[in-house]
Amino acid sequence: MNETQTRAASIRVVVVNLLYLLIGAFLGALGVNGILVPHHFVSGGVAGLSLEVVQLYPAFALFGVYLVLNIPLFVAGWLVVGRRFFIYSVIGTLALTTGLALVKVELPIHDPLLSALLAGMLIGAGAGLALRSQGSPGGVGILSIVVFNRFGIPLGTTFLCWDALVLTAAVFIFSLESALYVAVTIFVASKMIDLVVTGISQRKAVTIVSAHAKEVAKAVIEDIDRGATLIKGEGAFSGRPVEIVYTVVLFRELARLKRLVRAIDPEAFLVVGDTREVIGWRIGNEPDW
Repeated sequence: MNETQTRAASIRVVVVNLLYLLIGAFLGALGVNGILVPHHFVSGGVAGLSLEVVQLYPAFALFGVYLVLNIPLFVAGWLVVGRRFFIYSVIGTLALTTGLALVKVELPIHDPLLSALLAGMLIGAGAGLALRSQGSPGGVGILSIVVFNRFGIPLGTTFLCWDALVLTAAVFIFSLESALYVAVTIFVASKMIDLVVTGISQRKAVTIVSAHAKEVAKAVIEDIDRGATLIKGEGAFSGRPVEIVYTVVLFRELARLKRLVRAIDPEAFLVVGDTREVIGWRIGNEPDW
């Protein structure tokens, strides 16, 4: 790749990341201002904490409270993750803050349960898109990346734990009924985050035991354009040596892989497993934070 192509690829990455952040900010602001605020619900994360503060002190501006509460999290993001993540997270937070200040559309949904479900979907999808970039939407998004990098805890789990604290506070500030609706929003949002960040690009880990393992591996490499590893094994009952093919493919490539394996060896033993994260060139599905 020459210098011009490298520069074009870098620009493309920046543009895609910014689009993720902007679209994510719009969805998040739409969920908060379009549903949560009109229904007097709170949300999870720093946005939810900001809503609770504004409910207690109406003179405070929501976007201003959100911005101030993000400052210590920015410091953690800079120290633990890095400068690039910090810069993109600043952009994501400013985008969400601007969205909270400008997006004033009230969605015409009156049923509180449906409102809580849709709010969770919008907020979770927005946060997930922002996390698909090389930054975050700020708030608990920064904390989730720090925890993920240090301890491997899924992003949605960190959101869920933090939101449980917000929910506890909501029980005392608002009614129990309102807090239960918040719980629905929080749960749906946490699942949407994991779905958007890793689930949409789900990879399948495939283990193939075959008497024609080398042919199967060659087909994986040449016909599907994926890597494959040959593992030496031994049949537990027969005691005969066997070779095992291990590969990771996209979900949409799985059916083609099965057809290839059956065509080469109808007696092959094939196991397909789900993956949460895959890190690696070309096949990886984890954003590069």
